[in-house]
Amino acid sequence: MYAGGAAIPGAAQTLGRLRRQQTPFRLVTNTTSRSRSGLVARMASYGIDVSEPEVFTATLAGAEIARSAGFSKVAPFIPEPALEDLAGLDLAGGTSGRRSGSRPDAVLVGDMGERWTFDLLQEAFEYIMSGAAAIALSRDRYWLKDQRLTLDAGPFVAALEFATGKQFTVAGKPSSSFYVAALASLGLPPSRAIAMVGDDLWSDVAGAQRAGLQGWLVQTGKFRESVLLESGIQPDRIIRSVAAVE
Repeated sequence: MYAGGAAIPGAAQTLGRLRRQQTPFRLVTNTTSRSRSGLVARMASYGIDVSEPEVFTATLAGAEIARSAGFSKVAPFIPEPALEDLAGLDLAGGTSGRRSGSRPDAVLVGDMGERWTFDLLQEAFEYIMSGAAAIALSRDRYWLKDQRLTLDAGPFVAALEFATGKQFTVAGKPSSSFYVAALASLGLPPSRAIAMVGDDLWSDVAGAQRAGLQGWLVQTGKFRESVLLESGIQPDRIIRSVAAVE
């Protein structure tokens, strides 16, 4: 929907067209740098009119996984602006700003970018080694920031998995449960009549296909022709941008 500090040309018009056609949609994202309300505000500043219920995030999915598992005390490793989407959980340690007097039930790991430090990685490592459940909000490899491919959450999740020998539960894309939950908010089951449109081959395209949806690849954002050719992934459609969605 946006890249480089601006809306993708035609993105707002695409949503207007979908609404006029009464085609249901959700904007689904693995972004953990902002809360859902922050994402809505950011898109509004780009001229994209969406409401909070139309946005489904990996942070919200991770919070639901924690609650469903009966976890109450959680150590978040996500940027502070996104912490509001973990409402109802007892946050301690990590980026919560509160000291953890005891081991949390779970750690939630998202995209910290340049905020990652050795001390934060060490803290997450110690919690998991002492028995805390490990939940990754995403394990995307990289994203596009200022026209530069930048490490996403996946490399840090992989590092913690390697160090602890424990596998993370993935809350966001490409988890099939993420897509099922997003569709449930629309009252729809997974179907090949539903398309996921995105720029990530693994999370958006292959993940959607494994969940029983179509995966459409856009040639905006972090799209790279060479990566597509080497990936072995076959999108159902390749379109120039979200503006081509009909």
